[in-house]
Amino acid sequence: MASIDGGGDSGGHKKGPGVKKAKKMSTRVDMTPMVDLGFLLITFFIFTTTMAQPTAMNLFMPKDVDKPEDQNKVKESGAFTILLGKQDVVYFYEGLDPATEGNFRTATFKTIRDEIIRKKQSTKADDLVIIIKPSEDATYKNTVDILDEMTISEIKRYAMVDISPVEYQLVKITEGAAGIK
Repeated sequence: MASIDGGGDSGGHKKGPGVKKAKKMSTRVDMTPMVDLGFLLITFFIFTTTMAQPTAMNLFMPKDVDKPEDQNKVKESGAFTILLGKQDVVYFYEGLDPATEGNFRTATFKTIRDEIIRKKQSTKADDLVIIIKPSEDATYKNTVDILDEMTISEIKRYAMVDISPVEYQLVKITEGAAGIK
């Protein structure tokens, strides 16, 4: 606790000539209880603070079927494939064949939402499946952005799949023609 150190008696206070000044007494405050209180408060706040809850994306897995080849069948009229390339460029095609004339097109992250919404409006909800295929040149940010687009556009069925060699070649050829390095 606190204590006062001082010598001599602190009797009556006399004023006048020949009276010596009283010694100034020094004070000393024991900080041990304050440190104990500080640790008690720190412990209290640690135990009563709500920790950040981890956020996770809901994942819906396909239902089991008898034949494994029928597991992920998609109607060609409802398929919409998005390929992620370099420099925030997005490539897309409708159906299952990218080599169809005029089917393979280019977009940006600003315009891909319009294409997704257009496809959503022109296709039955049960048939629409968006297939996302990031290339090895795509960034993590682009992948997260396209998943955000699925949430914004309220797409219920989408899948992330590895890009095929044919599709990767189409992306490379298109990037070369557009001067993207």
